[in-house]
Amino acid sequence: MPLPMTIVSVSMPDAMIRTMRELQKSQGFTGTSELVRAALRLLVADAREKESTKGPVEAVIVVTHSEDREEPVTRIKHRFDDVVKTHIHNKAGKGTCVEVFLVEGDGAKAATMAKAFQREDDIKAVKMVVL
Repeated sequence: MPLPMTIVSVSMPDAMIRTMRELQKSQGFTGTSELVRAALRLLVADAREKESTKGPVEAVIVVTHSEDREEPVTRIKHRFDDVVKTHIHNKAGKGTCVEVFLVEGDGAKAATMAKAFQREDDIKAVKMVVL
């Protein structure tokens, strides 16, 4: 028997809707709701992984953003100067920048840095890999 479903209304920018529709087609999702549920499951798994990161760690955080949206990256980077060991900035073409941070120190602080990037609307993607 299927689980009961609650309808949730969500506002999204047009560009995100276009991307969502493209993903729905290319990934074979039967509907928008199925795609959103799958995306939320990935976000929950990622959040659980970050929450379990404790003690001393070395990790890489990769952030992508539009070339004209540097401010959130700079602001967050400076908040976490004590764990950032190396920072590399590259242009990836088509107006996109890739930032790579090698972080070392408290795992909870590294995870908090990754989460801070994820909360920013101007950031396209964030991935943290514990080494």
